[in-house]
Amino acid sequence: MPELPEITIIARQMNKEISGKRIADVDVKQPKNLNMSVSEFVKTVKGKRADRVSSKGKWLFIKLNPGYFMLINLGMGAELLYFNPDQRLPEKYQFKLTFSDETGFTIHFWWFGYVHLVREKNLDKHKLTKKLGVSPTEKEFTLQYFKKVLTKKKARIKSVLLDQKNTAGIGNVYAQDILFEARLHPSQKASTLSEKEIGSLYNAIRNILNHSIQLGGLAYETDFYGKKGKFTAEEFLIGYKTGKPCPVCNTAIEKIKTGSTSSYVCPKCQKLK
Repeated sequence: MPELPEITIIARQMNKEISGKRIADVDVKQPKNLNMSVSEFVKTVKGKRADRVSSKGKWLFIKLNPGYFMLINLGMGAELLYFNPDQRLPEKYQFKLTFSDETGFTIHFWWFGYVHLVREKNLDKHKLTKKLGVSPTEKEFTLQYFKKVLTKKKARIKSVLLDQKNTAGIGNVYAQDILFEARLHPSQKASTLSEKEIGSLYNAIRNILNHSIQLGGLAYETDFYGKKGKFTAEEFLIGYKTGKPCPVCNTAIEKIKTGSTSSYVCPKCQKLK
């Protein structure tokens, strides 16, 4: 499942390739991905110009001129691929958008996903994105903001990180190493964190996510050009390394159950307080 690093990379690549281009056609093979009928979607989007592409959390925001946003979420995984007139299209896709210069992109959802069209004036009312918290890549993601997020939170710190209303973009994959780098047990209550621990967690979030962005994202995810990232299994500090030695103290990494998700911890470096 793509998380903040992968979506950030795709947004930057899309912004480079499609900004300023006018939409000529849309092919929708799975109507359930849309938030309106196929005919209404096609009629509304055709002829509009893609002004810019940005991201927030796990969502892509394509500004369409005049007056709309196309919002894309890749769900549990998908291939969102750019194409030009000389390229052969993928055999499978649920969505294809073509620009007037015959370039465009396809989306092949592995399970489910969303392509929603929202009026710009109604963007703050879109049910799935209106409550998203600040993403760690945004300038608004300051230590002061993060402290405010954690204030009076009684839930486990991992649950707080995964809640997209608090911090948008962190999923179960990157949460493993984020918590390890901060030396925090995933089941520790957020309300018990000290000032120092909050600072360590804030820095760990930025460090781990930025490191993945620099490497092009996860090795099993593809970018806008179909290229896989370089964040391989070896890049993980402890995530998904059950039984392997902790990189700090050599204690065997354990896999534990934390709520509805599994977590990987070093029992010595991440003691539950």
